[in-house]
Amino acid sequence: MSRLTSVLLATAALTGAGSALAHDGHGLFGAHWHATDVLGFIAAAALGVVALAWFGRK
Repeated sequence: MSRLTSVLLATAALTGAGSALAHDGHGLFGAHWHATDVLGFIAAAALGVVALAWFGRK
């Protein structure tokens, strides 16, 4: 298993708590979002891009 795969799997495992909801309607496909929900999704996406750039370099 490559180092990139290991990092991505670890990241996915550590962020598994992201599926826990405070109450119904939250999440990417929820009925409503709060500003902190959106910021969390943006931060997770940015971290993913940075990790891919960092570990994908030669």
